[in-house]
Amino acid sequence: MEFPFIPIVIRENTAEHVRLADLAAGLTDEELARPVDAGWTVAALLAHLAFWDARAILLIEKWKREGIGPSPVDVDIINDAARDLCLAIPPRAAAELAVKKSLEINQTIEALTSEMVEGIQTIGTAVHLTRSEHKRMHLEEIERALGKG
Repeated sequence: MEFPFIPIVIRENTAEHVRLADLAAGLTDEELARPVDAGWTVAALLAHLAFWDARAILLIEKWKREGIGPSPVDVDIINDAARDLCLAIPPRAAAELAVKKSLEINQTIEALTSEMVEGIQTIGTAVHLTRSEHKRMHLEEIERALGKG
C-alpha cells in the first residue's frame, strides 16, 4: 500500500530539522540559558525534543525486531519528570543532541517500508511520523522567548 502523505511528512520533517539546526547553531550561551514557560530553558526544550526523537527511534527499532505494538505513556508526567534531567544537560550539548536526534529520526522515518508505515499509522500510535509538528511548536516557543518570533 502506498502512503502519498509520506513525501509530505519527509519534506516537513526535513524543513523543521533545518530550522532547528540553523537556530541551534546561532544560539549564544546566554540564549540557551534563557527561561521559557513552566520552568524550562531554551536548552532544556532542545533536550526535550532530543528525548522524544530518541524515544521514537528506539521504538521503531524495537518494532522492526519484534513487531509493532502499543507503547502507552503519560506524556505530561514524563515531561515533568524529565524537566530536571533536561535542565542538567550542558546547554550546548543539549542543542547538539537535539540536532543529532532530529536528523536520526528523519533518516529512520525515510527508511521505513510501506508495511512499517501502515503498522505505525494503525497500531503504533505512540510514534508520530510527523515529527515536524512537535518541533515546530517548541521552535516557535523558543523564538518567542528569544524575541525572534
